[in-house]
Amino acid sequence: MTKNSRKNIAVIGSSGWNDELNDFSLDLAREVGKKIAQTDCVLLSGGRGGVMEAACKGANEEGGLTVGILPFDKDDSNPYLSVSIPTHLGFFRNALVVRSADAVIAIRGSVGTLSELAFALNYDVPVVVLKGSGGIADEIHLMESIRDKLSYANTAEEAVDLAIQLSEKN
Repeated sequence: MTKNSRKNIAVIGSSGWNDELNDFSLDLAREVGKKIAQTDCVLLSGGRGGVMEAACKGANEEGGLTVGILPFDKDDSNPYLSVSIPTHLGFFRNALVVRSADAVIAIRGSVGTLSELAFALNYDVPVVVLKGSGGIADEIHLMESIRDKLSYANTAEEAVDLAIQLSEKN
């Protein structure tokens, strides 16, 4: 893959400040980050803690490129970002995360993740939900009106492979 053709895969999920994260969710996020780096894709995120930090850490361990689109300033960033983009837009930045992505992977999550899912669906950005990770990711399938607009994966590897596959169709 040439640098200009690298896929941007956004990882969205719990920041940890309002959600009880568990080691399982963080381990899944880290594995997703590793796989994104191994496939020479760019990992996009909101750049903060929790799922975003774990995914960035995994990508960082594999020498991957991580970009954080931050809600405020660089003080909010996790230590595993290659590039930090402070927006000073608060959670309006969720739209930027999604619109900059070729595909989105949802892990756990709460209200912020739900807003990112809504943006992705409105803008026809493919979404892969990592089943079993908890939070919104495990509850979103209950919404019958959007269930069929999402794709589902059982493992980190499957989630990244599916995100790449879907991004190529988009």
